[in-house]
Amino acid sequence: MLKRFLVVSLLLLTTISQAKTLTDIRQRQVVIPDNPQRIVIGEGRMIYTLALVEEGNPLKRVVGWPADLQHFDKQTWNSYVARFPDIARIPIIGQSNFADISVEKVIALHPDVVILPVYAKKLPNQDQLELQLDQAHIPLVYVDFRVDQLNNTVPSLRILGEVLDDQPKAEKFIAFYRQHMAVISDRLKAAAPANPSVMLQLHLGRRAECCTTVGHGNLADLITFAGGRNIAAGKFPAVFGQISPEVLITANPDIYLATGMAGPDTPESLQLGPQVSRQSAQQSFVQSLSKDAIISGLPAVRNGKTYAVWQNLYLSPWHLLVAEFFAKTFHPEIFGDVDPQRTLDEMNRDFLTVKETGTFWTGVKASPF
Repeated sequence: MLKRFLVVSLLLLTTISQAKTLTDIRQRQVVIPDNPQRIVIGEGRMIYTLALVEEGNPLKRVVGWPADLQHFDKQTWNSYVARFPDIARIPIIGQSNFADISVEKVIALHPDVVILPVYAKKLPNQDQLELQLDQAHIPLVYVDFRVDQLNNTVPSLRILGEVLDDQPKAEKFIAFYRQHMAVISDRLKAAAPANPSVMLQLHLGRRAECCTTVGHGNLADLITFAGGRNIAAGKFPAVFGQISPEVLITANPDIYLATGMAGPDTPESLQLGPQVSRQSAQQSFVQSLSKDAIISGLPAVRNGKTYAVWQNLYLSPWHLLVAEFFAKTFHPEIFGDVDPQRTLDEMNRDFLTVKETGTFWTGVKASPF
């Protein structure tokens, strides 16, 4: 009897020693196993961040994920499946994000931990999902790289480092990220330049009406951080919203920005991303602009102050490339030596197993209209 008691006690102590408590980005205390080997992620495009902090195959511990990467970034999907074919066999638990995740499928996968992103708007099934995972004794950890990036990126990277039990790799990228972001903030603080007015149109060409944009959070915060003045600020209460053609024309922004994410197989759309050439990116941008009489007539476009960035960059710490591109675009006299392409080259060298060699930003220097 005593021997059995000692064995049970030893097992309990071992279990306790193999667990740890962390605070996720929503300030929830979560007990997770140490060095988990079965992870479910609530967004496929979390691969962008995992690639920075996980050695080798960034999905080697992932046993379930939604299908948003296949739907919204076929370019990255193709690149990673070519390098790591097992990725194509990871079970699908939902289509676009955790709003349509099948909790039953998640539980059936017996994950050690589930990692979910924070979205700009609370999803309708979120409370029920949390409750069901809790009842199944599956720990749930939230991170945020897409809503309040400027404040939550570093702590979220640390959370991932804790979850993956690889804090040194996470801290290495945190140091890299902070160094690059500090160049922007420190120089702008010292120079205190006048901020150009900026219009950012999301998904140029996707919708017939003008213009879908962002008023605060994510890309809007990056515009402000990089020394721009967002003309959509305060125009609507939500993160995303519409600006009418009349408001846009009256605002007459100094700089026009657009986002797009079509690949080479979609020639009629704005092409940017891992498999797009520089020539295709620029040609598709000109073509997309030419289809919109309102946008193509803006003085900013006619004067060659018009640029585009890959939409998916803002979903992860890769947004530091957006911040550098914006800063160099808004204030070329201050950031003449800043080169986001060089920064991407450094990320390829020091952090990424699958190297990124596509085109993630483009511009039209002289009006083609």
